Amino acid sequence: MTKRNILMNAVAGFALLAGTNAALALDEITVGYFLEWPMPFEYAKVMGTYEKEMGVKINWRSFDTGTAMSAAMASGDVQFSVSQGVPPFVVATSAGQDIQVLDVAVVYADNDNCVVRSDLEITKDNAAELAGKKVALPIGSAAHYGFLKQMEHFGVDPASMEIVDMAPPDGAAAFAQGGLDMVCGWGGSLRRMKENGNVLLTGAEKEALGILVFDVTSAPAAFVAENPDLVAKFLKVTADSNAMWADATKQQEMLPVIAKDAGMDEPATAETMATFVFPTIADQLSAKWLGGGAQTFMSGVAGVFKTAGNIPAALETYDATVNVGPLTAASSM
Repeated sequence: MTKRNILMNAVAGFALLAGTNAALALDEITVGYFLEWPMPFEYAKVMGTYEKEMGVKINWRSFDTGTAMSAAMASGDVQFSVSQGVPPFVVATSAGQDIQVLDVAVVYADNDNCVVRSDLEITKDNAAELAGKKVALPIGSAAHYGFLKQMEHFGVDPASMEIVDMAPPDGAAAFAQGGLDMVCGWGGSLRRMKENGNVLLTGAEKEALGILVFDVTSAPAAFVAENPDLVAKFLKVTADSNAMWADATKQQEMLPVIAKDAGMDEPATAETMATFVFPTIADQLSAKWLGGGAQTFMSGVAGVFKTAGNIPAALETYDATVNVGPLTAASSM
């Protein structure tokens, strides 16, 4: 199956599932997140703070990709997705799935990238040699978008490459075994990928090209509309956890808890989180992010995917996919 067919099938699936959400019981919800992706919210997760403040039982479910999160929200299995990549969110909403951005979960230009096998000796200076090479990446993800933008920058036609749809953990394993020339991913998988290869561009170099890398907390629009106070409380606990991590005196208390929950050792967790930025609520509500910047960026992402033939159409605007109401409410709690 081609990469175009894979993503088209996913888009069709999202559209089909978008209207099938069942009524939700308010005494229990499910929240999606990523393993090997350490974030302050995991301290509150382990300590039971979300359940205490929200008054509901929470089932935490780990995912490998943001596209899988979209499918789970479309089926009604998941009510919140923490740290969903913007590209998979754009793919789903472009297909008609009614989910909304609720906050900016994390900014991480240096923690999502593509890695080229060391023995190929390919760098940004001779990146044209990537033509014809085999690359694995999760289709429709932030890593996929970053790959397309990097190839555009280097003048390499992705159609000339063999692209395999593969979740980052699987991609890292295949890369270590020598079965791939290039692989793209994030988090713990990216750290393992770099043991066997090199990146082409740093986070700063990617940002200079307009490749913003940030994740969001997302949720089905119907769930948000029916449970605005519950949603605001969820965002408030997350924001409080971020504020706690920002206090250097609290990090030694939080680090072991976050590391264990993320399935990582403490040094790797500290190294990863040092490259993360967790914007405050005020920052998130500013023009740079949810006040307009994120919506403009999503339109750009959709344009790239549409031009590449990965989605059939883009929305005229992504303004309606961002709901700042709950975050605004959380700011005064």
